[in-house]
Amino acid sequence: MIDAIAWKFQTGSQWIHLPEKYGNWRGVYNRLRMWAIDGTWERVFTALVAQADADDNLNWAVSVDSTIVRAHQHAAGARKKGPQQANRQTTPSAGPAAD
Repeated sequence: MIDAIAWKFQTGSQWIHLPEKYGNWRGVYNRLRMWAIDGTWERVFTALVAQADADDNLNWAVSVDSTIVRAHQHAAGARKKGPQQANRQTTPSAGPAAD
């Protein structure tokens, strides 16, 4: 079951293309969903991290590639409020006038 789930995510293939040696793709998919819902994956991850930490073998390396991380359009400086007025009235400053 674990090998079937790993194969699916390593290849990026659709569930229906799961090789027959792993069994029925619907069963694998349903088991993955059930384990996600009941917290099995979180418990497995927590146990693996705890074991790696106990062995002093825990190194976090994070790599973020901007080609796969997309920013929301508002993060690019788009206006967050309605359109800006074209002709805004300017008011003179209270400072000394230039001669």
